[in-house]
Amino acid sequence: MIAELPPPLFWLLTALLGLGLGSFLNVVITRLPVMLMRAWRAEAQAALELPGDESTRFNLLSPSSMCPRCEQPLAWRDKIPLVSYVMLGGHCRHCQTRISPQYPLIELAGTALTLAVVALHGPSLASLMLIGACLTLLALAVIDFRTQLLPDAITLPLLWAGLAYHLWFQPLWLSNAVIGAMAGYLVLWAFYWLFKLVTGKEGMGYGDFKLLAALGAWLGWQWLPLLLILSAGVGAIIGLAIQTAVPRLRGMPMPFGPFLAMAGWIAILFETPVMTLYQDLLL
Repeated sequence: MIAELPPPLFWLLTALLGLGLGSFLNVVITRLPVMLMRAWRAEAQAALELPGDESTRFNLLSPSSMCPRCEQPLAWRDKIPLVSYVMLGGHCRHCQTRISPQYPLIELAGTALTLAVVALHGPSLASLMLIGACLTLLALAVIDFRTQLLPDAITLPLLWAGLAYHLWFQPLWLSNAVIGAMAGYLVLWAFYWLFKLVTGKEGMGYGDFKLLAALGAWLGWQWLPLLLILSAGVGAIIGLAIQTAVPRLRGMPMPFGPFLAMAGWIAILFETPVMTLYQDLLL
């Protein structure tokens, strides 16, 4: 029924869906790490039998969005995805503090990913799940870049959603997805311990294992070598570019999650041509 809409209206609605989902991602990206830190602090206080903080409730819904500087709650007209940022000139209505460009950039990225999935895979329930996967990878990439955390609250549901996707839409591929999830975790787990035994250092975190396991669940074990090649290649190029442009960042650890997410986008959006090219190169 949706696909029967006139093309201009269909693509407008699709773009609006992407904008709305991107706006929600901003909430997750900004608040989830704070929620995790608060939960860990509360657990530590309980374990040490220390008095807990009497702080206000903080989750994805409460408190209402506000300016981080003047703490004025945002009116509905200041929370319209992309439009509010443009109308306000990128500044808070009350104190004129500059609004982080993260907000419009994530909304635009969410829109671009949503439009790309529908354009390449068509309008369907399967595409809706693929949109969810791509936007989840976007949230994980930004959170990992900002905090070097890949929360279980996102990676594990992404893994189970990948298995559910194959159960519902590609049941013959389900065994490949299960093997992909197991192998994805074990490959990076083995690399982690090998690297640690050789160098005495930790090369990555456990969140990276779970993220590759989730990608294995969505794409199957056949994609794991290519995902590692793509993520390592993209990571090397971007890492060299950043360290060349900003010398003070040389030698600083870089999160691996964003590059795994980029490899995941490439695989989800261009699965058949990329895998065909990869197989041709091997032959």
